[in-house]
Amino acid sequence: MRPQTLSEVVARTRLDGDWDHHTREFLDTFYAADGETGRQAEMIRAEPDLLGREPVDAYIGGVGEHLARRWGLPIPAWVRHEGRYLTKALFIPNERNLRGYLICVSPVAFRTRLIFTGPDPLQRARFPYHRGVVTWPMEYPPRR
Repeated sequence: MRPQTLSEVVARTRLDGDWDHHTREFLDTFYAADGETGRQAEMIRAEPDLLGREPVDAYIGGVGEHLARRWGLPIPAWVRHEGRYLTKALFIPNERNLRGYLICVSPVAFRTRLIFTGPDPLQRARFPYHRGVVTWPMEYPPRR
């Protein structure tokens, strides 16, 4: 059974260390509840424990805040805990020639944590695409 909350993601990560897998599984659960805003808000409401792994703790904070912002849910207070922020920038992917782009397009929930990633870092196959996604313009500069 997939994790039902971000707190459960952290609890499972404590057991096997695979935070990435558990986060992806949680996102599938969250997206399957699209349209059930009360249920989705409950999935991110409870504060997950800190794992003591700086990048992971910051990323989990970014996930909670980004999902709240993207789905119009209340932003949980726990995402503002100082342990949810990095002190050194993390680029995903860590390609020097992409850094300028990643700085510009990273969602605010990740950028404020010094996590620089693509415009929709939490996309999955179960992502509710009818809500729209952030994409590159087909031509740059755009025609007028």
